[in-house]
Amino acid sequence: MTNSAGAGPKKTRRWVLIVDRIADRTITIGGALVIAAVLGMMIFLVYEVLPLFQGGSVESSSNYAYEGKPEETLGLTIDDYKTIAVAVSRDGTVKAWHAKSGFPLNIPSFDFRGKTVTSVAQTLDTTNIAFGFSDGAVRFGKIVFKSELLPSDQAPLELKELNTQDRTDGSSVFSMISGKQVRKISVQLQLDEPIAVSEAGSPIVALDYRLTDFGERPKRIFATLDSQGAASLNIAESKLNLFTRKVKTDVTKTALPALPAGATVSRVLVAESADQVYFAEKGGRIYRVSVRDLDHPALVETQDVMPSGVELTALGFLIGDMSLVAGGSDGSLSIFFLLETKDASSSDGFSLVKTRNFQPQTSAVTGLTASVRGKTFVTSDAGGGIWVRHGTSQRTLLRLKTAEQVVSPHGLVLASRQNGLLVIDKVGRVDFWDIDLPHPEVSLDTLFGKVWYEGYPEPTYTWQSSGATDAFEPKLSLVPLIFGTLKATFYSLLFAVPIALLAAIYTSEFLPQSARGKVKPVMEVMASIPSVVLGFIAALVLAPFVETWIASVMLVFVGVPFGLVLAAYLWQLLPPHMVLRFHGLTKFFLMFVVVGAALYLAYKAGPSFEKIFFDGNFQAWLNRDTGRSAPFIFLLTLPGMAVIVSFGASRFFGQRFGIYLRSFRMPYSGLLDLMRWVALLIAAALLSYGLALFLEALGADPRGEVVGTYVQRNTFIVGFAMGFAVIPIIYTLAEDALNAVPDHLRAASLGCGATPWQTAMWVILPTALSGVFSAIMIGMGRAVGETMIVVMSAGNTPLIDLNIFNGLRALSANIAVELPEAPKDGTLYRVLFLTGLVLFGMTFVINTVAELVRLRFRKRAMQL
Repeated sequence: MTNSAGAGPKKTRRWVLIVDRIADRTITIGGALVIAAVLGMMIFLVYEVLPLFQGGSVESSSNYAYEGKPEETLGLTIDDYKTIAVAVSRDGTVKAWHAKSGFPLNIPSFDFRGKTVTSVAQTLDTTNIAFGFSDGAVRFGKIVFKSELLPSDQAPLELKELNTQDRTDGSSVFSMISGKQVRKISVQLQLDEPIAVSEAGSPIVALDYRLTDFGERPKRIFATLDSQGAASLNIAESKLNLFTRKVKTDVTKTALPALPAGATVSRVLVAESADQVYFAEKGGRIYRVSVRDLDHPALVETQDVMPSGVELTALGFLIGDMSLVAGGSDGSLSIFFLLETKDASSSDGFSLVKTRNFQPQTSAVTGLTASVRGKTFVTSDAGGGIWVRHGTSQRTLLRLKTAEQVVSPHGLVLASRQNGLLVIDKVGRVDFWDIDLPHPEVSLDTLFGKVWYEGYPEPTYTWQSSGATDAFEPKLSLVPLIFGTLKATFYSLLFAVPIALLAAIYTSEFLPQSARGKVKPVMEVMASIPSVVLGFIAALVLAPFVETWIASVMLVFVGVPFGLVLAAYLWQLLPPHMVLRFHGLTKFFLMFVVVGAALYLAYKAGPSFEKIFFDGNFQAWLNRDTGRSAPFIFLLTLPGMAVIVSFGASRFFGQRFGIYLRSFRMPYSGLLDLMRWVALLIAAALLSYGLALFLEALGADPRGEVVGTYVQRNTFIVGFAMGFAVIPIIYTLAEDALNAVPDHLRAASLGCGATPWQTAMWVILPTALSGVFSAIMIGMGRAVGETMIVVMSAGNTPLIDLNIFNGLRALSANIAVELPEAPKDGTLYRVLFLTGLVLFGMTFVINTVAELVRLRFRKRAMQL
């Protein structure tokens, strides 16, 4: 290369080349690091989420001989620390031993005064036991595990070592724990006085027991059946005399109706609420007695829960007494809910409904024990199989085998913290497992499928992560959150995209350069407004205002576009010298005057609009308390009908009308064009109203679907506030894309006789479509990931509801709301990471599709 003076070739300076190379390497390394960071985030999210789908595991196990008669064992329990196991025999003998080694401990036994135990029942925590006797009496017993923390120097010196952690003095176990402390665990027994239940003194053959209202006045609820078929529900309430310190127990007894002749009951269950009692036969028939009215109990339902030829071998409640688990001789296992149904065969309108089926075991289900901290339960079968399951997720978490693999377990107990399992089989072997069940309530079905939750009339998608009691059933469906994210994004883009694109087209193609230099920076500054400020304003200012003036706000969406279009037609009627005089910033300012006038007119006309279309009360109309559906259908269909009418008129009459219009001079041609627009608007209104009447006659009513009950913080508010946050981004990028179109394309179009509007719509916009589409996708990405606006103005209700006037909860908002309450590495904690991973995946898919579409638009634009 030579210079103009012929001075010889020019050389690029060395430092420029060095800087260029450094910049090239820096950009390359920076891009690689960005990609690595994104991949690292994804890998971290996957790492945190994977444990959700891992099953249970066995950390350690042991087995040893049981020093007693397994067939005489009536009750089995274990302490919270999995240290001491206790078994109660039929004669009242209580055996205790070290759970992991089997070393026997010396503790007293229950004194039954020579009476014979004919039935027994344990509460869900397995430490409270009710005994039924041959004389028709019932006694309550309790196994108390006393735990004490001692300094290590206060522990007895001469202790027998049981394992590396535990030692014993023969009656208590001392466990070495952190902090140079020793945990002493001992066993104490409590036995209340007998309560006469059977009036005839007949043996109690079936018994169930619940303990409720812990405190100064605990209530013991127990149902009994004696050998003569007399059934009763009993509520024993104990009262402590503060002066004498004596406990007085008052028993309220309700005689239950007789069961059908020939009924052979093998199991009785009573609900914790004391309103239902169930009597079960081995053949699978269950008799349900309603005790909602204690003075008039009634046998309301008889139902077979097992197929013909299959015996009912296991029956029990999960915590909360809403899930009734039934196991059969064929290995089948199901859960039943008591639900109010329309076609119920019972006399009280409720019926036992099978809601969940589990993977069957290899042989007859013989044992069942449930957790006191969730819906986990354990079943055993006749072949020695032990299956750990979860009632909500329907997952089989662990499959274990007893030491004698072909011998049916006789008793089993799950530790209260779901981390230990002890089994006694029929030949006198004890198996103990330390187990880990990290996230039993989670499965792909609970996260993304419909689940039939307790108390619900049908399967649903529900998010409810916490409750007040251990009986709460976690509901962790992500579907309402995904729906809420898409719903908020859709309405925000529906509001933002038309405004941002039309503003970008106007600024790029119609606004003078002097005005454009002032407008665009202002719009870019709007993008810097913190979303928390927008959310605050939306929640505390916009939401109450819209609730009060909802009719006027709705009228704004019609009045402002109508006012601007009408002003544009009226502008054509002005003399040319006035048009030139007011061109530029003055014209731009007049647009805001028109918008302000339209807002004022909408404000004033709002009450009249509400009265004409919605009988004077829009919120009552939404609740279907008043009004018809046709007016609102008319408003919904009017924009679409206007587009159809305008397109049809342009298609069939546009060219001829344009030629005819050119035969007139201004302002007559402008006036004629205004009359054409008014005529098209009237035609669109008439067609839309006719369509609304037709749809109303067919029974169409948007209430309950697109619109419904009005909630102050709703999707409409979210769409408006989030749209305001997205508009500057879409506007700025779209305007840059439109300005990047070469000027020779504009000149060519205008030179061929096209109007500026035709040039903008049919030449400039298609050419810049790849950039415009990218602007929309970036705006969509902002809307999908928006947090604070949704948190503050959406009501945070995780619902699947199309109603624009109802709330929602988005994925990002859910993370912000739930994370402070999520224990580290807990189920909710990891599900929130899964929420982030789903949001990451949604953004990745959207951006990938957007890039593919953008490249296609770009390829087409390059051919112009």
